[in-house]
Amino acid sequence: MDYAELHAVSNFTFLRGASHPEELVRAASELGYRAIAITDECSVAGVVRAHQEARKLDIKLIVGSEFLIGEGEGEEGTPTRLVVLAPDRSAYGQLSTLITVARRRAPKGEYSLGISDLERVRDCLAIWIPDREPIAANL
Repeated sequence: MDYAELHAVSNFTFLRGASHPEELVRAASELGYRAIAITDECSVAGVVRAHQEARKLDIKLIVGSEFLIGEGEGEEGTPTRLVVLAPDRSAYGQLSTLITVARRRAPKGEYSLGISDLERVRDCLAIWIPDREPIAANL
């Protein structure tokens, strides 16, 4: 099956992800996926464990991270949720720089990014994650 999961958070995304990164890779391999992206929130902390398992199982690992971009920059004052994927080594460096900038700008354990910060990740791919609540149509 030519399928790749492009947004998976591990237990490195506190209170959201439940599985260890290597467990996610193993499950993807067992399901016959071609690749999996580990995309913890403003972090690449689980990538080493995921990479080790991906090498053993011959499954492609895509490195990425999920971000909430700036209060008030999304629809109706809500932050915009993006997944940023690094397709190569250069993009990985840009993603790492983005995470560093975001973490340095905020108190410990938090991060802060604005839309203009995305200029730092020109070689990355971005996936917009819409709000979970559907927008009601005025008919």
